Amino acid sequence: MTKQNTGTNSDGADIRQGMMLAAGLGMRMRPITDQTPKPLIKVCGKALIDHGLDALANAGVKKAVVNVHHLADQVEAHLDGRNPPAIAISDERACLMDSGGGIKKALGQLDDRPSYVLNADSFWLEGVCPNLPAMARQWDGSKMDFLLLLSGMQQAVGYQGSGDFDMDADGRLSRRRERKIAAFVYCGAAVFHPRIFDDTPDEPFSVNMLFDRAAAAGRLYGMRLDGLWLHVGTPESIGEAETAIARSAA
Repeated sequence: MTKQNTGTNSDGADIRQGMMLAAGLGMRMRPITDQTPKPLIKVCGKALIDHGLDALANAGVKKAVVNVHHLADQVEAHLDGRNPPAIAISDERACLMDSGGGIKKALGQLDDRPSYVLNADSFWLEGVCPNLPAMARQWDGSKMDFLLLLSGMQQAVGYQGSGDFDMDADGRLSRRRERKIAAFVYCGAAVFHPRIFDDTPDEPFSVNMLFDRAAAAGRLYGMRLDGLWLHVGTPESIGEAETAIARSAA
């Protein structure tokens, strides 16, 4: 008899749904984002959002929810007819819900199983082992609320910060301490279980609140990226990403 995977055992999860966070204002990308929503900015001829959606499709995702706010009509027109994955829109035109509130608002369009969530302003060049399927295999819902994809600082292009997390030998994460440099930066991709949104506000809030909640409970885990992470947050970073892609193909 085939064992049913509920996403709450230690055998990984068959993840077939995802969400793309694409509603941000793109303030650091101005003046480009005065006319073009950040998810539609092109890197090597492909819109940022398509880099992420292609990664989801290649991982076997059948449905992806995309939230929209800034220049939403352009994003919706770009996504019209896209398949795979099939696209559902979570409309935030009336109120921008921030990252955590945006995911919570979209949960009604996802089922009660683990899901990927990706930021639309970053993507990665795969290494030997594709990262999203590897995250699904590593997922263990009995001990995890979030599994974050993390890059070492040496594998991060376009990132100028001090890192986000340190990781212990079991993959459990802790926040960077004040005035310290952390070993890993969050790549804007995660697996989560919807239960983490129980008892959360109905108003806008950051997903960082839930990362902190999961970390305090010992249920925030990470997986190191196999490949090169490209953070496209400023106009200058577009060229940096394209240079890195050209070098990787040489």
